[in-house]
Amino acid sequence: MMMKTTSLTTMFLYALLMGCVVFTGATTLAQSQRLVLIDQDGSGPGGSDQMSMMVLLQSSAVKVLGITMVSGDAWEPEEVQHTLRMLELIHRTDVPVVPGAVFPLVRTREEAMLDRAVNGSNAWYGAWNDSKVRPYHDAFVVPAMVEGVPTTKSLDEDAAHFLIQQVRAHPHEVTIYAAGPLTNIALAISIDPEFAALTKGIVIMGGSLSPKTDDPEFATHPRHEFNFWFDPEAAHIVLRAPWPRIDLTTTDISIKTRFTKEMVAEIAKSKTPAAQYVAKYTSEYGYCWDELEAAAWLDPKIITKEQELYVDVDLTRGPNYGDTLTWSAANKPERTLQLVHVQDDLDNARFDKIFIGLMTAPPQSSGGVQ
Repeated sequence: MMMKTTSLTTMFLYALLMGCVVFTGATTLAQSQRLVLIDQDGSGPGGSDQMSMMVLLQSSAVKVLGITMVSGDAWEPEEVQHTLRMLELIHRTDVPVVPGAVFPLVRTREEAMLDRAVNGSNAWYGAWNDSKVRPYHDAFVVPAMVEGVPTTKSLDEDAAHFLIQQVRAHPHEVTIYAAGPLTNIALAISIDPEFAALTKGIVIMGGSLSPKTDDPEFATHPRHEFNFWFDPEAAHIVLRAPWPRIDLTTTDISIKTRFTKEMVAEIAKSKTPAAQYVAKYTSEYGYCWDELEAAAWLDPKIITKEQELYVDVDLTRGPNYGDTLTWSAANKPERTLQLVHVQDDLDNARFDKIFIGLMTAPPQSSGGVQ
């Protein structure tokens, strides 16, 4: 009987993640949902940034209170438009999109380009990139959108105050899902010193320790990771705040994942709006940076190994500016640092199954604009 009960419980939890459970009687969907605020650098269309948000949007186990945007992989004004359009196409216009920080707290593109000449270049500069494939454009220019221009609008308020408002409206119930540079989160902490403590915790995609790879982005500079590098001061503020819990998805575990053509082909078999969005607009194949972060929060069993470390960011204005710093309890310095759950390894088959299931699930809301 115990084995049968356990099996039924497992099936129920998996069905809930996929958005397939119907609630009756006193148990309601709203009562079962976990609350989350998404903070993302939503470049698009398609790709890791958009798909990671869809992982949470597609699960009936989650109520997304809003999406705040921050410059990172692209400029924030452009990301707002791509995210609004994604929500239209997957029928989730019930979720508000809130403009956030356009620029980091301190670092500038001009300084980063000068630094490149002295200390060497990085593989990825995000919004600051300038190449034949992706020519640089001004922060407030929105290039032509192949997926169509959204008809819905973002909220007329700023990300930091929206985050504070939502957390104070649901004290100790909201998880912050941070998948881009941490500028918006740092601003919220600076405005409201109680912000972090009033959440349920934060999950972050950021940082790099010692990834086992010959990928040139990390092989010769293993402590460099884009989200922390783009706004080191923001990462420093966020990592020192008194969160109830911090979970960190680093480069080390992210590079153990892979988004493949075969996965797209499997997703494309479904005619649901989310599946068709992925099939039409995701053409790059690589690591599942933010998707893993989102899926692991939904299903912690995806993570098979973790370590507890104290984490900070190098703020010295030299070649290691923005690098990840870590200590164990044995060698922790005399400074205010928070213990971080750093993910080390994963169950790839479990992750792939959940990810594909969510990308092919039906919309969790009837709202939508074509």
